Amino acid sequence: MTTTAPRKGATRMADIPPDVLADLNAGRRETATLAESLAIDFAALLAAAVPEAADAVSFDPKDGVTRRMAAAGSAAVERLGLGAVERLAAHPSDTVRGWACYALAAASGLTLAERLDRVRPLADDPHFGVREWAWLALRPHIAAAIDEALALLTPWTAEPSERLRRFASEATRPRGVWCSHIGALKTDPARGLPVLDPLRADGARYVQDSVANWLNDAAKSQPGWVQAICARWETDSPDPDATRRIVRRALRSVKEPA
Repeated sequence: MTTTAPRKGATRMADIPPDVLADLNAGRRETATLAESLAIDFAALLAAAVPEAADAVSFDPKDGVTRRMAAAGSAAVERLGLGAVERLAAHPSDTVRGWACYALAAASGLTLAERLDRVRPLADDPHFGVREWAWLALRPHIAAAIDEALALLTPWTAEPSERLRRFASEATRPRGVWCSHIGALKTDPARGLPVLDPLRADGARYVQDSVANWLNDAAKSQPGWVQAICARWETDSPDPDATRRIVRRALRSVKEPA
């Protein structure tokens, strides 16, 4: 059986072939790079994928991509209700599946447990972009109830899928990327240990990098705590090599006391 190599994709928007851009805007093709994601005409894609919501939102080109993703998801759930999540999540376009994450975040009447249960297939999506939108979309709900979120996500650290294990760490980072900070974890990062401790020797680099970044975030406000956790992990690890890599990356910006 032959397999098709992943499409390399353009690294600059100006280099995207016209036929590829047309497919992206019509929802017929997945993006291969961040540049392709940023080049998509959201109005055209919304009209193609969710025509019922095409007149429910206007996209400001000055808005960042995260705000436009949220606007598309909100418009879809406004017109289609909660069913928008399942419909968008099954779409061939990774951007549309990302809208499903934001539709889930915008839907009313759901508990945090229900949102996390519904986001699982998107958090485990084969496309890297969808996995990022999954945690970014639910981040406000997670931050608003961080202790509940940590309790709900702790079982995810034992999932066979490294993508789901990584979600538990990435979604709860004290500072994170493209998102607001979680003040409670900046002040008291020990609250995150129910998620972090089970991942201290995870064999997947995808997870290791997230755990290291979590601790590096925490080190910006609580460096001593991070150093102590790393020292403990190094003396109590079922996989010293994996833990050593996490620790090295976690402490990359921590200065030793003079």
